[in-house]
Formats: sequence, C-alpha cells, structure tokens
Amino acid sequence: MRYSAYIFDFDYTLVDSSVGIVGCFQRTMRSMGQPIPDADDIKRTIGMPMPDAVGKLINTTDKALIEDFIRRYQPFADKYMTDGTTFFPHTVETLTELKRRGAKVAIVSSKTSWRIMEKWEREGCASLIDYVVGAHEVEHLKPAPDGMMMALKALGAEKSDTLYCGDSTIDAETAVNAGLDFAGVTTGTTPADVLARYPHVKIMSDIKEILDI
Repeated sequence: MRYSAYIFDFDYTLVDSSVGIVGCFQRTMRSMGQPIPDADDIKRTIGMPMPDAVGKLINTTDKALIEDFIRRYQPFADKYMTDGTTFFPHTVETLTELKRRGAKVAIVSSKTSWRIMEKWEREGCASLIDYVVGAHEVEHLKPAPDGMMMALKALGAEKSDTLYCGDSTIDAETAVNAGLDFAGVTTGTTPADVLARYPHVKIMSDIKEILDI
C-alpha cells in the first residue's frame, strides 16, 4: 500500500449533501425575505466556508447580515441536513477496505465536525473515521493547511505517507499548501480538466479508484 494515511474532504467527496444544503439555504432565505437562488448556484458553493458561501449567495460582505443568516440557518440544518445527506455508492466499502489494509483515515472539512460524525454514527460506521477536523477546530479553514496539519498530528502520520482526496479546487489548493499528494474526485461540481490543472496523483470519477493508487 502506497499510503498509510488518507485524509478526505466530506461534502461531494464522501457524501452527496446537496439535498440538505440546498433545502436549508432556501428555507433560510425564505425566512429572511431574500431572493431564492437557483439550486445549481447553491450547489456550486458546497465546500466553501459557510460565511463565504452565504456572502456569495446573498451578494453581501455585511458581516452582521452573514452572521444573522448563519444563526437562522442552524435550526434548519439541525432538522434537515443529515437526513438530506447520502453516502456515495462506494464510500463505505472503500473506507472499510482502507481500514482493513491498516490505513488511518481522517476527514478535514469546512463543515462542523459533529455534523459530519452524526452521519457516520447514524449509519453505524463511525469506526471507519479516526479523526475529524471541522469548522470550529481551526482558525483558518481550507485552503489554509491548518486542518491538514492538525489531522496529520492526530494520526501520527508523515506527509510523505499521506494522501488527501477532495472534489474541488479549494481541496487541490489545500493539498498544495499542506505539501500533500492529492487525488481529485469528480463527484462534485468541478470537472476533471479543472482538477487536473493542479498537482495530483490521480483524477477519479469514483472514490473506489483510490484503492488502486
């Protein structure tokens, strides 16, 4: 096995959370009297830090307005997010095989860590994840390398033995900034040719292809 540790992005890499995210954004915008953007516009913000996504979608840099949006968003997320999140078809079997091979597995995401683990716990497979770095664990979110450094330390892993897998240019930039090998997966909204512009060991259409690296 080429790598002994694997770090994954969450949304659009391991799961499709678009139903939950789009629904929560639309409900929040409706509650605030904001224009409701097209679902595809919301999907293109998945993976961005929440304040950045909110600012882009409601076209504002007003921190107070963004904070109010996030506060209103939270109850909707509590009710709908995990139910609106599904594993991609080969996610569980792929991580199961990585763990069988003795690899360590972490997730680094701009989502909150407890929300991420809620999905794994509900599905009865939380043991597949050794460590999670979410939005509240680091001061600087991706593409800053802070989350990667925290995950590497927690896993006791060396950069040279670790592969980072994600679906977006933010993920690719994070890998560059952290000095990690990168595998891109096209299950998000970023096409293969865009991911391929960044240093990578492989661009995949399915997460299971990581087993062949």
